[in-house]
Amino acid sequence: MELSNRQEQIIEIVKENGPITGEHIAERLSLTRATLRPDLAILTMAGFLEARPRVGYFYTGKTGTELLTEQIKKFKVYEYQSVPVVVKEDASVYDAISTMFLEDVGTLFVVNQYSCLTGVLSRKDLLRASIGNQELDAIPVHIIMTRMPNITVCYRNDLLIDAAKKLINKQIDGLPVIKETEIGTEIIGRITKTTVTKAFVELIMDEHL
Repeated sequence: MELSNRQEQIIEIVKENGPITGEHIAERLSLTRATLRPDLAILTMAGFLEARPRVGYFYTGKTGTELLTEQIKKFKVYEYQSVPVVVKEDASVYDAISTMFLEDVGTLFVVNQYSCLTGVLSRKDLLRASIGNQELDAIPVHIIMTRMPNITVCYRNDLLIDAAKKLINKQIDGLPVIKETEIGTEIIGRITKTTVTKAFVELIMDEHL
């Protein structure tokens, strides 16, 4: 996050004199405690300072990059997951291609009659099936999909950074967010490369801090 001149001054004062009370910081800047209160709150919430009751403020010693990294490591999948785009097992390859085009996604999740996850379809799967084949409306997607348990998944309480690592390591566009139920694996969301990019841009732009 970009600090104001006054916030940078506060950090320097705390660095040199900590622990130091808010009143003493205000005196050094010739300001009132009330004027400084928002700046102290921001610096404490962002992690630059630590406040201890009846003691004062300490400098944490962390750089902006370290604080940014710490913040990223706190993000959970459920905070950023979006609605999954699904097709039924008996849908045709033609229907799947149409759905992928209309929804503008790179991955489709295949579900059975109980709406439980059974497979995944990527652009490559659909492209492979369509090359040289004129009967796309006669081929059900369950023939060409990647089946469970050979699907990389994540859970709502997983760290977003761990989901991002799976996307990179597996070289895939999207992950299903799942939960296990009595009738099978329910898909409750999706995480994509676009999702992760948006989260990091949001953080850099200070919208999440």
